[in-house]
Amino acid sequence: MMLHAFDLHLHTHYSADACGSPEAMVAAGKARGLSGIAVTDHNTCNAVAHLTHAGLMREDGLPVDGFLIIPGVEVSTADGHLLCLGTTLPCMKGAPALEVLSAVKERGGVCIAPHPYDSFRAGIREEILDQLDLAALETFNAAVTLRGFNAKAAAYAARRGLAGTSASDAHHASAAGTCSTAYDLPELSVTAVLEAIPRGGERTENYLSFSESMKKNFGNWFRIFNHRGKKY
Repeated sequence: MMLHAFDLHLHTHYSADACGSPEAMVAAGKARGLSGIAVTDHNTCNAVAHLTHAGLMREDGLPVDGFLIIPGVEVSTADGHLLCLGTTLPCMKGAPALEVLSAVKERGGVCIAPHPYDSFRAGIREEILDQLDLAALETFNAAVTLRGFNAKAAAYAARRGLAGTSASDAHHASAAGTCSTAYDLPELSVTAVLEAIPRGGERTENYLSFSESMKKNFGNWFRIFNHRGKKY
């Protein structure tokens, strides 16, 4: 067994409100000393195809040059945002969270509810969370609007006995890996990470700096400056 740290929630420029290229996010994760990242763009899996085409991730779920990229997507469900890891999905924007979760499970993936109490960022309400068979709850989001929302998420996870995750929610490469979740794994693979998430890991919790928060907000408001690369 070996401890491996991951940022399980970040966005490339395939998200309309993010600016980092897929390659830049990978480079940032490596620079932070992570073993891997999950690519979770809003309602699209284009970055997964991009990285596979570029030879930076493998379809069999194994690492490339010792760095693992976990396929994923952050779906804007009818009930709020849902992180879907370990698989790709067709666009399911606007579908009920239960329907999205079922589709992910059918494909062998797992779901994590991100920033669940952040009412400014489409967190899933508690009455819906109660119905979802989640692998984990994002109990620490580095970009959360108010820090008290993270405390509420941690309290809910404790009540339900859910594992917690810590992630950057980075929209720029400079924020990738700001915080992470580490797991003891028998091997570095997507399968091993998915199996470890419900068991819980060691969380590193750091908020975005003021400058990083401003960059994120700038990106949200001035999407015209978001230059995308080729889509696959």
